[in-house]
Amino acid sequence: MHLALRLHPDSRCTAVIRIGAEIARPRAGRLLLRYVVSGKIADLHLAPAVAAKRADGLWRHTCFEAFVRPASGPVYYEFNLAPSTQWAAYRFDDYRAGTSIVREIGAPRIETRSDGGSYTLQASLSLDRVPDLADDTAWRIGLSAVIEDTGGALSYWALAHPPGKADFHHSDCFALELPAA
Repeated sequence: MHLALRLHPDSRCTAVIRIGAEIARPRAGRLLLRYVVSGKIADLHLAPAVAAKRADGLWRHTCFEAFVRPASGPVYYEFNLAPSTQWAAYRFDDYRAGTSIVREIGAPRIETRSDGGSYTLQASLSLDRVPDLADDTAWRIGLSAVIEDTGGALSYWALAHPPGKADFHHSDCFALELPAA
C-alpha cells in the first residue's frame, strides 16, 4: 500500500520534497515498512549505521515511526526506527498514558539506502509475541517521520495531523486501517 506523509503546517523543510511510505502485513504478527524521502539528501542529518540496538529519544533526530492500535480499546504501540538502525518499541495504555517498553519483540531488521535524490529506510517487525498484536485482526495505523536537517531544524511528517501542534499520538494520526493479514 503506497501512502504519502504530509508536512505539518507549522513545520518548514526546504530539503525534502516528499516522503512516501509503504506498509504491508503479509501475515499475522509481521509488519513491513518502507519510507522513501525525496529531496536534497545531503542537507539532512542522517545518523550513520551502528549495531542495531534499542535506544530512547530517537525522535529527537531523524526517525521514522509507526503507531499501531489494535481494532478495539485504547491500547496502542509506538515503533521508532532510526537511520542508525537503532530502534525503540513502546506500549501505551491510553493516549500518552501508561507507557512501557515492549520487550516481546527482537530487533527489527532495518536496511537503508541513499543516493543524491532519495533516502530509503525499510524495516521488518516481528510482532507475533506482542499480546495485543498477535491476533489476526484489523489495526489502526499512524505512520510518521521526524526529519532533521543539517542545521538542526526538525520537521514533522505524518499521514494526517490533528489541529494544533504536531502530535503523532493523537487519534487523528491513526488515519489508516490495515486489515487482518
